Amino acid sequence: MKIEIITQKQEWDDFLKSVNNYDFYHTYDYHHISKSKFDSPVLIKYTNKDTYIGLPLLIRKIPNSEYFDAVSVYGYSGHIGSKLPDNFDTTHYEEVLLDFFKTKKIVSVFMRLNPYIKFQNILFSNLGESTASETTTEFGELTYLGKIVNINLSLPLEEQRKKYSRRLKTHINKSNKLLTIKVAETKEEIEAFKALYYNNMKRINAKKHYFFSDEYFNKLISTQDFKTEILLAIENSTSKIIAAGMFIKTKKMVQYHLAGANEDYLDLNPIKFIIDKMRIKATEEGYKNFNLGGGLGANENDSLFRFKSLFSDEYHPFFVWKLVANNRVYYELCKKNEVNYMSSSFFPLYRYKEHHS
Repeated sequence: MKIEIITQKQEWDDFLKSVNNYDFYHTYDYHHISKSKFDSPVLIKYTNKDTYIGLPLLIRKIPNSEYFDAVSVYGYSGHIGSKLPDNFDTTHYEEVLLDFFKTKKIVSVFMRLNPYIKFQNILFSNLGESTASETTTEFGELTYLGKIVNINLSLPLEEQRKKYSRRLKTHINKSNKLLTIKVAETKEEIEAFKALYYNNMKRINAKKHYFFSDEYFNKLISTQDFKTEILLAIENSTSKIIAAGMFIKTKKMVQYHLAGANEDYLDLNPIKFIIDKMRIKATEEGYKNFNLGGGLGANENDSLFRFKSLFSDEYHPFFVWKLVANNRVYYELCKKNEVNYMSSSFFPLYRYKEHHS
């Protein structure tokens, strides 16, 4: 029974090859692509006889202190590991992990969980049923944020399309007459995607961390850990690229990652058409699930969620895990940073002012 810290790519890759299921969010390359200059990517590996559990995290120094905290990468991360025995007792894992965090002066952990990794349900069984909106124990708190929309690619193509709203079918039929979809292959086509994405972020006044660097995009495209594919929508009469979507494929999963469209052509519904074409392409390639994600901030009532729900009525719950490993230091940091512990659901609260500045 032991805890190991994996920081080297070969060991990280070897661990992923040994587990039942993982997504690109768990890979070494994605952690290094996503990290800031202040983050240290690690894979915490727990071993107990034939059972092993992995927890990929970004470790961050807490400013003006001797302490650290940990967060997951942008997206859907969480625990991964070997098949757990039916009688697996989570207590020892919880104790060992908490002791590790305290020893390493890690005050808190914030993690977005992957709705497709069922392995995690066993590890968090002591935190209550998955339908609970919030349950707290010494091993932290699971908070339900909302639903994500999934297209079941295991179904025949026509069965998938039957789940489309009538309005969506009409829009796609129109797009099919006016647009052509192709895979971005040249540097110019990739640059066109970036420009559309950046313009989209400016139009909606997105926070600065959504303006990913050129290096971020270039590494996503060049990595061998997973397959990144960009689909372009081209307006037939002008041959102009009017929209683009980035999708990431890992094992049997497709993730709808980023997109952008020229606002002058929104009436042609190019993003809907791009998603539809990826659905068909991914099904033909043998993928099983296509995650469209949820609403802005996992909100089920906003326009983004309603847009995605046009494609499918299959939803998965999305949770985040919040753990305070050292209560005394957590409260001291909140006090030091002059934040009222009861004033916000933001986590970790001692970073509230830093995040909102």
